[in-house]
Amino acid sequence: MIHVLGEEISFPPVTEADEDGLLAIGGDLSPQRLIYAYQHGIFPWYADYSPIVWWCPDPRFVLFPQDIRISKSMNRVIASGKFQYRYNTSFKEVIECCSRMPRRGQDGTWILPEMIAAYGKLHQLGLAISAEAWLNTELVGGLYGIRMGNVFFGESMFAKESNASKFAFISLVKQLTAEGLVLIDCQTYTSHLDSLGAKMIPRKLFCEILEREIGM
Repeated sequence: MIHVLGEEISFPPVTEADEDGLLAIGGDLSPQRLIYAYQHGIFPWYADYSPIVWWCPDPRFVLFPQDIRISKSMNRVIASGKFQYRYNTSFKEVIECCSRMPRRGQDGTWILPEMIAAYGKLHQLGLAISAEAWLNTELVGGLYGIRMGNVFFGESMFAKESNASKFAFISLVKQLTAEGLVLIDCQTYTSHLDSLGAKMIPRKLFCEILEREIGM
């Protein structure tokens, strides 16, 4: 059974998601609904000409900051000083670059104009942030996501230069770890993040961490 959301800011229990993690459709992308969704481990992901689709997969792909793996070659890139790291200085440009970046096996993008507008509102509220890799005066890589309490929910990343997105991600992890971060939500499996140390954990454990580190 697929739950259809109405105007009320609520979701069914995440345990009612199907085997793929599909929990509900409909609703809106208001800041209030998005905040409530992330607090409960739910995120929107859908294609153009589709209703809004909400997900909470089990197991969940996450990275514990202390588990991050940095290869010798990546350490050399970091030490070289090739890229400059900036935090949250060009959020709109980062999310727009993510929306335009071609993805293997995907014909289009799920970062639609309404998504860009919605996360822009969360950025204005101080919840959506960007991590950026700059090469001289050019933005060449980065990522964006939601920061709540001691949890960062990663949404998407892009790179115009080899290793630029990895550099931005590693730099962000180091910064947020120093600020008390305990968990990075990667949502669904990617080989890119697997290589950096991300792993699957049960949804129940994931939600317990959210309740402890964010509060609901």
